[in-house]
Amino acid sequence: MQKKQENFNYQLAFLQNFKKILGLTLDNTLFWRTHIDTIIPKLSSASFALRVVKLFLSQDSLKIVYYSNFLSVMTYGLIFWGNFRYNNIVFRLQERIIRIIVWIRARDSCREHFNKLKILPLQSQYILSFLLFVVHNGDYFKVNSEIHNINTRNKSNLHLPMSNLSVYQKGKYYSGIKVFSSLHFSNKGPVPR
Repeated sequence: MQKKQENFNYQLAFLQNFKKILGLTLDNTLFWRTHIDTIIPKLSSASFALRVVKLFLSQDSLKIVYYSNFLSVMTYGLIFWGNFRYNNIVFRLQERIIRIIVWIRARDSCREHFNKLKILPLQSQYILSFLLFVVHNGDYFKVNSEIHNINTRNKSNLHLPMSNLSVYQKGKYYSGIKVFSSLHFSNKGPVPR
C-alpha cells in the first residue's frame, strides 16, 4: 500500500510540473517532448484528412487544406520547440503530407516537391520564425554601433551579448540575433523598427 501511495504522489507531482499556456505545454525544465506529443495526433489527423479528400480535390485545394489543418498547428510555438531533438517526427509527418499532395510513393524524395509547391520545410519555417521575431521586436535589439563608437565592418550588425550559458544561447533572443546577422541584408542597415 505504501508503494502505491508513493507512486501516486510521484505522478501527482509530475503532473503539477506541467503547465499549458496558450496551447503550449511546458514543464519546469522546458523539455518540449510533451508539447510535441500533444501536436502529433493533430498533425496525424490532418494527414489522414488529406488522404481521404485527395481523390476529390485538386492540388491547389489540397494545399489550402494543408495550410489550414497542418501548417497552422505545426508553426504554433515553433520558435520555442523548433530546435528540440524530436522535431524530426514532425518533419516526417510534413513529408508524408507532401507525398499525399503530389501523389508520390513513400520512398520518393520530397525535396523538389517542396520547391514546386512553394512550401517551406520545417527547418526553413523555424528560421523564418526567428527572422520574423527579430523584425517584429526590433526595439529589444541593439546594433553594434550603439554599443561602441569604433567604425568596423560589423557596426550595423545586431549586438550579440556575451553568454556562457548554453540554455541562453539556445534561446530565441540569442539564436534570433545569430540567424539575423548571418544573412547578407543585415549589413545594409539596422533592424527595421
